[in-house]
Amino acid sequence: MKVGIVIYSNDSEIVWNAFRFGNFALNEGDEVKVFLLAKGVECESIDTDKFNITEQMQTFVDKGGEIFACGICLKIRQSEGSQMCPLSTMKDLYEIVKWCDKIVTF
Repeated sequence: MKVGIVIYSNDSEIVWNAFRFGNFALNEGDEVKVFLLAKGVECESIDTDKFNITEQMQTFVDKGGEIFACGICLKIRQSEGSQMCPLSTMKDLYEIVKWCDKIVTF
């Protein structure tokens, strides 16, 4: 199955669980793409003692998952994309929605 995940929260526990879900789906043999939107683009900077998000993200990418970050949302926050979360566009989000069999949002 092809799974699309849209993350628009900057709540550490929610984002951590979103990537845990993505990692689980990859372990089940699914293809998974994540699009970070709105506050979700902050995910690389919201680690806590309980929720190591960047570790989950790195595991996700290492297992073949792809992450995209909304360029406009990053610019609003005076930030740029990263190697793990490249700057992307609404066209990329649209392509993920067209590509996937199921989409979930967090």
